[in-house]
Amino acid sequence: MSSPRNTAFNVLLKIEQDNAYSNIALNNAIKENKLGSLDSSFVSALVYGVLERKITLDYIIRQYSKIPLRKIELKTKIILRLGILQLIFMDKIPESAAVNESVNLAKKHRLQKSSGFINGILRSITRAEVKYVLPDKSDIVRYFSVKYSAPQELIKLWIDSYGELNTQMLLENLNGRPKICARINTLKTDKKTLCAELLKQNVKSQEVPFLKNAVILKNTGSVEHQKAFKEGKFHIQDLSSQLCVDFLFPKPRDIMLDICSAPGGKTFTAAQYMNDRGKIFACDLYEHKLKLIKDGAKRLGINSIVTLKRDGASSDISLPTADKILCDVPCSGLGILSRKPEIRYKDDLISDELPKLQYEILCKSAEYLASGGRLVYSTCTLNPAENNENAQRFLEEHTDFYGVKLNLPEGICRAFNENEYELTLMPHTAGTDGFYIAVFGKKA
Repeated sequence: MSSPRNTAFNVLLKIEQDNAYSNIALNNAIKENKLGSLDSSFVSALVYGVLERKITLDYIIRQYSKIPLRKIELKTKIILRLGILQLIFMDKIPESAAVNESVNLAKKHRLQKSSGFINGILRSITRAEVKYVLPDKSDIVRYFSVKYSAPQELIKLWIDSYGELNTQMLLENLNGRPKICARINTLKTDKKTLCAELLKQNVKSQEVPFLKNAVILKNTGSVEHQKAFKEGKFHIQDLSSQLCVDFLFPKPRDIMLDICSAPGGKTFTAAQYMNDRGKIFACDLYEHKLKLIKDGAKRLGINSIVTLKRDGASSDISLPTADKILCDVPCSGLGILSRKPEIRYKDDLISDELPKLQYEILCKSAEYLASGGRLVYSTCTLNPAENNENAQRFLEEHTDFYGVKLNLPEGICRAFNENEYELTLMPHTAGTDGFYIAVFGKKA
């Protein structure tokens, strides 16, 4: 069995070398090493701590190292990041343990030459009265970048798009584990019954004022091991995605298209709104993702879903005319950086090509909407090029469509001025992931 620190090291190395997703790599490592709950929590704190603070940690390394950061071997860098994280940002780790275990980790991975270097830097930090000094606030972009560990191009984008205050609030919400939100499966149970059942398992439920069948869960442990989850009485879904389906307003007997459906959360919620009466065509490009939808629908007892392997940007497989269309397109994911912190370090974080693909999918999807029908365009990103600009262009070029005025539920407010048919959700204004929703109607 691997030690927690070694497990964390291996996960971080896999993310760096193989571009692995943090949640998948972490879950696999915990299972492979058969870690208990305490060790699992420690490994998670180490992995996500390093991913959330990598720019800050590297900035600190530069302050103490005579060797340029680019010349420090990757494994040595990872061990230094883990050590500095424990020394500066984790309260309950003794300094001696943070230093000694980092040196032992270097020796375990045959980094004997680096062990003295690692030991020297970490001991220098323990002796320093002021551990590190942030850049001057006169360069607010660099200051935010180091303080919140976010790339400067992202900070510039957000300041230009949403203003400095919104940017700071967004950055402050990047770190820490996001809350676990669930949608109650109204085909099998109701809120009162489910919450009482979960409480018997010491799982606490918090109601959501603006969504009738949503709850925030605490003390869940591994959700998939919960009896109520196995029995299909709820599925995990952020409040932003649930709100997205709420604005689509699916009804019994509707024909609905979910163009980029996997892993299927919005499809499942829509089926529950429809009382499992009608038909939902859930589309995705990959077979293994369609299997996730099929498995989820089976667990939840939903029969109204038909899965289709289909490219949303082409007309390779025709679809029926639909009353409701959900067009939740592939995006840069800037609204879910707290869930996938490694995304922020991608080279193509802000892509000029992605908005073109999204617009193509939107236009192709709109061809199947019935007169008088409703289409929701959505992303889990915070970038006007992928969001507001695509929506505005669509209305300008499709005169048979119009923007549907959104009636915002109590507790939801706008972060900045937008058109009445669109809404950008942010953690500090809605308590949700970063998310964008635009609602269009087709003229009768």
